[in-house]
Amino acid sequence: MSIAEIKWMLRYQIAALRRCNTTWRKDVSSWGRFWRSYKEYKRLTPIQPALDWLYPCIGDDTGETPIEPISFYQDAWVFERIVKRRPSAHVDVGSHHKFVALLSKVVPVTMVDIRPLSLPLESLYFRQGSILDLPFEDGSVSSLSSLCVVEHIGLGRYGDPLDPQGTEKAIAELKRVLAPGGDLYLSVPIDDENRTYFNAHRSFREAYLFEQFEQLKVIEKRYIFANRFIHQPLTGFGIGCYHLQKV
Repeated sequence: MSIAEIKWMLRYQIAALRRCNTTWRKDVSSWGRFWRSYKEYKRLTPIQPALDWLYPCIGDDTGETPIEPISFYQDAWVFERIVKRRPSAHVDVGSHHKFVALLSKVVPVTMVDIRPLSLPLESLYFRQGSILDLPFEDGSVSSLSSLCVVEHIGLGRYGDPLDPQGTEKAIAELKRVLAPGGDLYLSVPIDDENRTYFNAHRSFREAYLFEQFEQLKVIEKRYIFANRFIHQPLTGFGIGCYHLQKV
């Protein structure tokens, strides 16, 4: 390990300790509120809650419902687009299981992922496979989605082989199976320049992405920057949501 790598690890550990210190303080405060509310609840009821049955849910007493904006916005937007198109069948590659499960209740869905689902769902058909080698013939899929997936390919995060061109190969494979006139719904991180956040994900200039989307036209696009879901990109890191069609 190089001196630079050791220095980076030390900086990372110091930052982690600072985060833990903040979390620790919040946890102590949350536990204090829990025991105060438990004491008050016992005062209000003649049937005392047994200590063996306590089930503390610490930190849920927030002022507003916490929402992760990326999944919240992109999943709702793509879900609406697909339902409006009313495809006879839809294929999803690697998107979040909650999105796929709900979509399968209104559209026949085949889900493809390198890892099998741990729970069965009657309305959802699962096929194990890689986005780098999809189990479909050329031009055979008329409705296809892959949300927040291609940016991870080749970084080893999910046990996949390391490959600096993993994202580009994944996009090429999605294009291969997409039928002429078929719809592709894709989301991917965008930024002012191409970056690799090893081993979490990559981000891309939108112009570079559109080069990879050759033979596809953009039907609609939306963007997520921080907590905003907007029609035009801003500077810095965000998520591009794209409805593309093969010409």
